[in-house]
Amino acid sequence: MTDILRVAVIGAGRMGADHIKRLSTRIHGAEVAAVVDVDIARAQAAIEGIDGAVALASADEALNNGDVNAVLIATPGFLHEDILYKALEKDFPILCEKPLTPDAESSWNVVQAETALGHKRIQVGFMRRFDAEYAALGSVIRDAELGELLMLHHQHRNPSTPEGFTNEMLINDSVVHEFDAIRFFTGEEITSVQVRLGKATRNAPKGQHDPQHVLIETESGVLADVEIYVNAKFGYEVATQASFEDGIVSIGGDGGPYVRSAGRWGGQVTPGFEERFGAAYDVEVQAWVDAARRGEIGGPTAWDGYATAACCEAGVKAQKSGEKVAVHLNEKPDLYR
Repeated sequence: MTDILRVAVIGAGRMGADHIKRLSTRIHGAEVAAVVDVDIARAQAAIEGIDGAVALASADEALNNGDVNAVLIATPGFLHEDILYKALEKDFPILCEKPLTPDAESSWNVVQAETALGHKRIQVGFMRRFDAEYAALGSVIRDAELGELLMLHHQHRNPSTPEGFTNEMLINDSVVHEFDAIRFFTGEEITSVQVRLGKATRNAPKGQHDPQHVLIETESGVLADVEIYVNAKFGYEVATQASFEDGIVSIGGDGGPYVRSAGRWGGQVTPGFEERFGAAYDVEVQAWVDAARRGEIGGPTAWDGYATAACCEAGVKAQKSGEKVAVHLNEKPDLYR
């Protein structure tokens, strides 16, 4: 077993900075050895107060730093592929924020590179699998407590979107999480995706049609739908309702206590994903560290990254055509069976 992970965090933006703080304050068995960012001043700011960590300007510098033995990739998705190949050459444990890569073809190439290595090194950052409510619903499904799972109904609502958030990003950056959640809950691959565009909110920026309704089918015929609404204004809400033969289970929704006072009532809605899934990120990263020290991975695989990339490609095609689009996957290598 590796005594401790000395992690190079590649990317010191919003997610990278969050992971740097997490690794240096809440995670056991790992520490930050290096932080990489093209903005070296941002990398230097990120390591302030972290003994022994260095700020670097390139992933190559970090991967060739003799003090580094693990990599956490938190750069924009289009930069992932090259870093993944180089980290696999070093045989380092890798936690890669979603997406694995931005398209199915390049994700498949990464799957093949890891398959050639002969063992799994890449864990993909689908953090919802580590959320307590998601885990509880997953247990209900796997244990067949309420009979067979028949349908899944998802709501994914953001208060607003940053500048430049395109129509395609509703699928690639948001519904990607539901694609993975559906695969996680059902244990099946998704076979088709359809996107319906109805009445749009006036709060959507030019060129973005919001909300959208995504219809999904799995191998056994489980039907799922997603309401993706990224300019909902009221807060960040991710909820799921599962319909079984013998009951209904709902997770997510409002958080905090439900209060009645002074003629008013209600709870709270989280303002962003950090608050809603902060604990899940902690569990996710700790699971990666614990597994990596044993020479394993502790969560979603490169195959999961590839499969969701294929779902996203089908979703964007469906978004543009209005038609049901089949999801095409290559044969799964034995490494991931």
